[in-house]
Amino acid sequence: MKKINEELKKYIEENIFPEYSKNEPAHALGHIQYVIGRSFELVNENHLDVNPNIVYTVAAYHDIGHHIDSKTHEIISADMMFKDESLKKFFNDEERQIIKEAIEDHRASAKDDPRSIYGRIVSSADRNNTVEACLRRTYTYGKKLDSNATDEELFLRAYDVLQNKFGKNGYAKFYFKDSQYEKFLKELRELLKDKGKYISTQREYIKKLKKEKKL
Repeated sequence: MKKINEELKKYIEENIFPEYSKNEPAHALGHIQYVIGRSFELVNENHLDVNPNIVYTVAAYHDIGHHIDSKTHEIISADMMFKDESLKKFFNDEERQIIKEAIEDHRASAKDDPRSIYGRIVSSADRNNTVEACLRRTYTYGKKLDSNATDEELFLRAYDVLQNKFGKNGYAKFYFKDSQYEKFLKELRELLKDKGKYISTQREYIKKLKKEKKL
């Protein structure tokens, strides 16, 4: 597979990545770097014939507007990317449209499947692949939504959210073979079978997170 254009990578690292300091922790730069890495793992594992510059750019911009409005962030983020005149140096109009649509389509809760392989890649990559990371992220995002909620209330909310998304009949969709994610999903579904065990597990992870002073 071709390498990412170094000039494009430099532009995004210097001008786009700093924007993620405006987002809450669950959608900050660490998450973006994770999604970029996971995107290319999926490309490699499934031997996908794709443009690496498009893959990188979709992942790099997909949550940039999250701090503006989390409920419509995919539309805001896509619009911010499309209005970035600097990207015209790296992509033609058709490619920029593909990137825009992929960002718009990345949410797991979307009713329709992504319109391109790039949307399917970022949608698949935009998920945690370990139970600990998943439980940490659902807690920090819940805290952002309701800063006055107690930890126990946040644990219950997270349980319901994850059951709805990843349970046996959950809405999360899968588009590619992903050995890491299959392992994670099996472990998470097993944990979700017992609400008490789930809550005690998340409680321990959050205690650890607080000790690390990341909350």
